Amino acid sequence: MPDRATQPVDRSLPTEEAGELIALVRDIVHREIAPRAAEEEDAGHFPRELFSLLSASGLLGLPYDSEYGGADQPYEVYLQVLEELAAARLTVGLGVSVHSLACHALAGYGAKEQRAELLPAMLGGGLLGAYCLSEPSSGSDAASLRTRAVRDGDDWVITGTKAWITHGGIADFYTVLARTGAEGPRGITAFLVPGDAAGLQAAAPEKKMGMKGSPTAQLHFDGVRVPGDRRIGEEGQGFAIALSALDSGRLGIAACAVGVAQAALDAALGYAAERSQFGRPIADFQGLRFMLADMATRIEAGRALYLAAARLRDAGKPFSRQAAMAKLFCTDSAMSVTVDAVQVLGGYGYTADFPVERLMREAKVLQIVEGTNQIQRMVIARHLAGPESR
Repeated sequence: MPDRATQPVDRSLPTEEAGELIALVRDIVHREIAPRAAEEEDAGHFPRELFSLLSASGLLGLPYDSEYGGADQPYEVYLQVLEELAAARLTVGLGVSVHSLACHALAGYGAKEQRAELLPAMLGGGLLGAYCLSEPSSGSDAASLRTRAVRDGDDWVITGTKAWITHGGIADFYTVLARTGAEGPRGITAFLVPGDAAGLQAAAPEKKMGMKGSPTAQLHFDGVRVPGDRRIGEEGQGFAIALSALDSGRLGIAACAVGVAQAALDAALGYAAERSQFGRPIADFQGLRFMLADMATRIEAGRALYLAAARLRDAGKPFSRQAAMAKLFCTDSAMSVTVDAVQVLGGYGYTADFPVERLMREAKVLQIVEGTNQIQRMVIARHLAGPESR
């Protein structure tokens, strides 16, 4: 059996330009990302220089309007780029997804003047973004957030704490959801806050099971003053903006999960072709061959699911239910595939000398971020059967 790692995923892409884009990404992965991934993750090093390279290469603004520095790429293409990046290193793939999530509010709901002034630097000017919705006491129940923004003349003053912020403490800008009105979702407003704002301080990064190279931290807002022209959308529109962003962000997580799973399958196939027991390659044994077949099937199904949802989004059709399904299935599949990859490698799979143990640890967080998979099931059921009766 040939080494699967030498055979890139055969992708169905809508344009010749998209094919060239994937080729560019694979070149960057081969030269700049994959060779350093294991060492830098083990050391907890965040590769800021890689994000500068991705920005300079036009890869941080792919799904956004070229008028503001984006690349006019459909989500069908953008998500496949994320998959390629995540297969090489999840810190990079998920980091690009989070940056795109942080740009979503301004790109989709900002005034034309705001977009013209701010988006070019965010999409292609080397800046890195983060998204601030969760809080220590409001994760899945995001509508109960407590961080408050109070009007003071032409400014807003933000006070509170955000939690589980990817790129917390290193981002150049934060899209922040804060309460400006009464309790509940209608009292929330979105703001764009610079990373160096006075009164904004990051706590020490969390010590995580995986993705050690990606800093995750609490952010403390101690009277952070934000000009009125950094409010995004209308007052009280923030929760709707957040939900819109999360629908798209969940597709990003799904694509990253497929990338992680693909990397695990590649490693398992390469090992199975080389490892011999009882006088023949272990890839010849039916029990292991069936395991590999199931892994590959889950990956193909997940890829098809996230691409189907992306095509709905690109066509301007509702895709919230499909996004939840894709996030649920792809991340559960990534967990299953990486666990099986460790089993294929046996004792070696449990060591840091091979990548599958890191991939297994990384897969777990994808079942949690941007809405736990239990929340995804609630979203799907609500679309199917309506809201729960109380």
